[in-house]
Amino acid sequence: MNSKLAILGGEPAVKRPLGVFNAIGPEEKAAVVDFLDKGTVLSGFHGSARPSFFGGEQVQAFEAAWSARFKTKHSISVNSATSGLMAAMGAIGIGPGDEVIVPPYTMTATAVAPLIYGGIPVFVDIDPDYFCLDPVLVEKAITPATKAIIAVNLFGHPAELTRLRALADAKGLYLIEDNAQAVIAEEDGKLAGTIGHIGIYSLNVHKHIQVGEGGVCVTASDDLALRLQLIRNHGENVIDWLDVKELSNLVGFNYRMTEITAAMARAQLKKVDVLVERVERVCHALTAGLSDLPGLTPPKVRTGCRHNYYMWSARFDAAIIGTTREKFSQALEKEGFPNAGGYVRPIYQIPMFQRQIAIGKNGFPFNLVGKTYSEGLCLVTEKMHKKELLQFQPVSWDVDEDQVAMLIEAVRKVYQQAESI
Repeated sequence: MNSKLAILGGEPAVKRPLGVFNAIGPEEKAAVVDFLDKGTVLSGFHGSARPSFFGGEQVQAFEAAWSARFKTKHSISVNSATSGLMAAMGAIGIGPGDEVIVPPYTMTATAVAPLIYGGIPVFVDIDPDYFCLDPVLVEKAITPATKAIIAVNLFGHPAELTRLRALADAKGLYLIEDNAQAVIAEEDGKLAGTIGHIGIYSLNVHKHIQVGEGGVCVTASDDLALRLQLIRNHGENVIDWLDVKELSNLVGFNYRMTEITAAMARAQLKKVDVLVERVERVCHALTAGLSDLPGLTPPKVRTGCRHNYYMWSARFDAAIIGTTREKFSQALEKEGFPNAGGYVRPIYQIPMFQRQIAIGKNGFPFNLVGKTYSEGLCLVTEKMHKKELLQFQPVSWDVDEDQVAMLIEAVRKVYQQAESI
């Protein structure tokens, strides 16, 4: 354990480099070949008044399978989780000047989605233990202009969804779940993604289950489901056919999933438990093997929750460990442990929000309200990004038990010699 650090010329602790994980197996290949052998058209959608407005055979079969697995009334497939977020904003009626509470530590699509309809993202800080929206701060941020809350189940751990849903219901707001990273995570026996008014899942290439690009929206509401379907597929063309009364935000898009993608997605869905459990085993072992190191805090799991570990996210305390996170991260990389210091920078720090230019050149929709996005807006998020968060993305790597032990050895090796780097 006291051997020379690889960054100083020693041998790496990880003797066999990690391989890239490939989730695509014979099941997906068989589904695609079977589909192609039938000579079916590659998209079953028509943007006009006919049954295929709701998709082809494969899309509808996939949506039914998703609803059965997640015990939700409606599942609406889309071509990405980003499309799903945008459709959700349209479905709940976001309009110019409406405020939508979002966390700043997430993929930019979460905060950009409201802008498409003229909504204003209001950034609320995360809690320091589970990295999701802080419900106390959410309640304080609600104003008469607030229309919705987007809770991100970040890194695979559920936000305080039941509490946020109760708050949303009490205030007459919508709760939208960005569940891209927590496909079968749970809070008190309820699946993440199914507690809010709409939940959005990702089938992007580096998620737990994936088909390259794709997504799913789920909801228990008949009205929201229809609005999502209309926005997905040029809904303005079928208003009379479906006898739709409320026309706001029903300018449609092409957010449709192809038949071949749906065929593959249905095969992937059957493997979801196995694929998630693979990741969980790796992360449970990492946590068990590193939980005794002062200053390095493995991911916490809130009582009653299931964590799917899209990211294994540890908190790093430089004062205790004796070196900076950046130097520690670089030393780990040299030992063969792929990792990252921090996640994405707080969204409000990107040029779009700093310069307040989104739709057109005149500042719309920021010019509707007097919001500012200054440094220090979300102190917990800024500290996590700049100094504290150290991450490993197990979804991307093929790791066996011996390699997990090597990863643990790598961390302990660098930790014991931290003051030398």
